[in-house]
This record gives sequence, C-alpha cells and structure tokens, in this order.
Amino acid sequence: MKELVEVIAKALVDNPDEVVVIETKEGRDTVLELHVDPSDMGKVIGKQGRIAKAIRAVVKAASSKDNTRVDVRIS
Repeated sequence: MKELVEVIAKALVDNPDEVVVIETKEGRDTVLELHVDPSDMGKVIGKQGRIAKAIRAVVKAASSKDNTRVDVRIS
C-alpha cells in the first residue's frame, strides 16, 4: 500500500522528491502518513478534499483484498 500512495502522490505534485510515506502498524490497522512539500499540499488535498478522498478510496479498495484496514493521513 505504501508504494501505491507514493506513486499517486508523486504524480500529483510539483516536487516529487519531497514525497515521503511512512507506514506504521496500530494493532490490526495500518496507518500511512503522507508528507508532501507545503506548496504541494493543495494539489494532494484538492478542492473540498476530493483528491484526498479519491486516494483513500483507492487504498481502501486495494487493501480489502488483504482483509486489512488502511488509514491514509496527509500532512
């Protein structure tokens, strides 16, 4: 899942070298923290959070194959 979020985020931003995804486990859940350059934050979130919701939907669909729960946090 980490690679999926990283590829999507790098395609959206102007500074792909600044994209960092940190994966941590919280019990049975997996948390993916997406860090981007502050100037690219709007591109990743999108108007009214539409792009962020789309990223979370894709990750949720991909993680359902593994019967795991993945939470994507953008900062």
